Amino acid sequence: MRFRDSIFGRLLEPIDRRQFQATVDRLDGDAYDKTFDSWDHLVALIFSQLSGVGSLRALEAIWNANSHHHYHLGVGKLARSTLADANARRPVGIFAEVFERLSGHADRALKREGAEMLRLIDATPVPLDQLSTWADWNGRTRGLKLHVVYDPGSDHPRRLAITPSTVNDVTPAQQLPIEAGATYVFDKAYCSYAWWTRLHDAGACFVTRQKKNLRFGATRWRKLQKPKEKGFTILDDAEVKLLSSSKLAIPMRRIRLKRDDGTKLTLITNDMKRPAIAIAALYKTRWQIELLFRWIKQHLKLRKFLGRSENAVRLQILAAMIAYLLLRIAARESRLILPAIRFAGLVAASLFIRKPIAHIDRPPKVNPSAARERGSPDQISFCYA
Repeated sequence: MRFRDSIFGRLLEPIDRRQFQATVDRLDGDAYDKTFDSWDHLVALIFSQLSGVGSLRALEAIWNANSHHHYHLGVGKLARSTLADANARRPVGIFAEVFERLSGHADRALKREGAEMLRLIDATPVPLDQLSTWADWNGRTRGLKLHVVYDPGSDHPRRLAITPSTVNDVTPAQQLPIEAGATYVFDKAYCSYAWWTRLHDAGACFVTRQKKNLRFGATRWRKLQKPKEKGFTILDDAEVKLLSSSKLAIPMRRIRLKRDDGTKLTLITNDMKRPAIAIAALYKTRWQIELLFRWIKQHLKLRKFLGRSENAVRLQILAAMIAYLLLRIAARESRLILPAIRFAGLVAASLFIRKPIAHIDRPPKVNPSAARERGSPDQISFCYA
């Protein structure tokens, strides 16, 4: 009988095992846990994210109950004490490199033809108030912060960073490589004149909101081509210069708009070519990264953690982001037209079922009403009218 891999096995296929092992060897990832190696660890944490398991005891029971699938996944049985030790000691860099490679794979698999290079940057808190005492308090919550660069054109996170909650949002953004020709969209928390200048000098554009304490003076008013768009109306468009400081010497533009609900926004950009309505629409797409954060927190395990140490929490956050990428790649490569929520639910319910991912929403191919051949295939069949 022809072998057919499980849904879970198919999901893991984009992870290159040779590259993964090279990373493990370079970072000495199996130095302390030789019986429970890095691949076992990665697969177990991804399984916990996709299946919705929220405790070490439940993960151990469900995982070991499906031991007949372990051979084809290249893993073994799980002991919760061993997993807890690995969570505390295994290098976070191994999981981080897996995410980076999968992000590159997703660029090729999910890229849409004709999509512009748009990058949304934002951060979301990961509260750990009741879980740990080692996390920093930033005045509102105690925990970590997840920083993400998101590509709405291919609908996947490209880069991420995990920092203490006290780190300013703009600090990790300043360390990112700048892509020439890309447009970066972020909120007013990412205010850094030096970084804005670097973006401009590298050939990139940015769109952001104006902070209240920034003073700009109009040097030239621009004619509005199309002031009305669904959801907002452009009030004015002007080329401006920063009045409070001489540290921002690049050409700047201010666009003021009014939403249909009556709220007003002021956008700042170095893009001098796009019409005002297009720049406002770019900022409107920033809502997509908010939806990403909401989806991850609701449908993956970023509220309950399998360990209390900082290392364990970081590993689980990375495993959640890896699981998200695997879902996105699998849905696109299988040409499934399903809402992301429904697809994730079907995956959680059928991880160890042996069927193609493209048929995950269909029943097995069993038709009891179909006629079956009887007797020998060499026997003559007579058909009576």
